[in-house]
Amino acid sequence: MPDTTPNLSTEPEPAPSPQPSDAAGEPSTGVPKGRLAAIAVVVVGLFVAIKFLPIQDWTDRLGAYVETLGVWGPIVFGLVYVAAAVALVPASALTLAAGAIFGPLLGFIIVSIASTTSAALSLLIGRYLAREKVEALAKNSPKFQAVDRAVAKGGWKIVAMLRLSPAIPFNLQNYFYGLTSIPFWKCVLTSWLAMMPGTFLYVYLGYIGKSAVSDASSGSADAGRWALLAVGLLATVAVTVYLTKLAKKELAEQTELDDGPDA
Repeated sequence: MPDTTPNLSTEPEPAPSPQPSDAAGEPSTGVPKGRLAAIAVVVVGLFVAIKFLPIQDWTDRLGAYVETLGVWGPIVFGLVYVAAAVALVPASALTLAAGAIFGPLLGFIIVSIASTTSAALSLLIGRYLAREKVEALAKNSPKFQAVDRAVAKGGWKIVAMLRLSPAIPFNLQNYFYGLTSIPFWKCVLTSWLAMMPGTFLYVYLGYIGKSAVSDASSGSADAGRWALLAVGLLATVAVTVYLTKLAKKELAEQTELDDGPDA
């Protein structure tokens, strides 16, 4: 006769293995939710602004003012961008404005130079002029503690991954790197290259937003041109999100390896 005695074993089931964590100590799902959310907010915000705010009037006035400056227009815009970023003012609005005023190519060049310059200045300020204040800000930050250990071992690779990942805001990163041991020029060059995908995405969004405003005000739209703009936007978003996903995964793995011996 088969044994019909119920299995009353109280042996606990094996616990599920923990998910890998990112630099912020949160479970990593492999999906760059922060960057996707930021892109979604920007796109929705552009459409809302186009519908309810006098965006064309604002951009036309700013563009007209920049034109009165002649060759100094891009330089003045870049200096304003640098000052805002160093002052910890979110520069995303200026990045969008650069695309609307100067177009995708020149806007990208201006923002790329300005954002890299602000990163270099903030690093120097954090390392030499305001080190105590930055140290006080970073002292109670688990994110910075993890980043500091990772940068000490991974160097420029960690900087590149952080520039692609939304784990720490751009402006704060600039100051935090001043407390690490990474060489100045290595950090600046890595930051410049790694920030390019996100920079182009936001500049391109600004350019598309200005084009939408112009078409809405004139009552005409070129379907072929908008198809090309849409393809370009989708390709830019896809590349940015893919690089962000890779960066978050590698950053989480690197941080776990760094935390292992100290546990």
